[in-house]
Amino acid sequence: MLPPGNDGSRAEWKAHWDAVYTSKAPTELSWYQSQPTRSLELLEQLGAGPDAAIIDVGGGASTLVDALLDRGANNVSVLDISRAALEHAQARLGVRSASVTWIEGDITNIELPEHAYDIWHDRAVYHFLTSADDRRRYAESAARALRSGGAAIIATFAPNVPTRCSGLDVVRHDSQALARALGPELSLDRSIDEMHHTPGGIVQAFTWTVLRRR
Repeated sequence: MLPPGNDGSRAEWKAHWDAVYTSKAPTELSWYQSQPTRSLELLEQLGAGPDAAIIDVGGGASTLVDALLDRGANNVSVLDISRAALEHAQARLGVRSASVTWIEGDITNIELPEHAYDIWHDRAVYHFLTSADDRRRYAESAARALRSGGAAIIATFAPNVPTRCSGLDVVRHDSQALARALGPELSLDRSIDEMHHTPGGIVQAFTWTVLRRR
């Protein structure tokens, strides 16, 4: 487990998330969604068709990949630091998992292919980056990986939620602050507020931010 402040080593960070996904079923975790309705809505608004290159950052055991495949998507990548999380999704998809690119790695220090993606989707990672340096490296990764005119969809805890989740500190954001943090390569397109109902019955406020790659 990482100590308060999320400033442990990368090995500890990975071990934390592997422990989360081996100690509980994905359906028990607070961020679980049976249907990723908001993600699909925003993807549709952005005109993401079957051939769009989409990377789900921190996708882990999320059901977004299932929904995308159901809709005919043929260029989907899922990145997560936790092998256990990825294995949950792969087992759930069965033979369909072969049509997905699975990437095990830390988004703050992995080298993704340059200008490879039309859509960068993150519903799980950015608000856990408590270090300014990690947030800077995340922004650089997104700008490098997205094609010109591509879009980033990033959901974060809204400013009025608790400051910890899953035993870790979080940094809360509104869309304007997020756009400033992600730097000049990504410009604010739109934002949506959402109340997420966890499997345990808790309501959490999220802010969804859509940014365009210049």
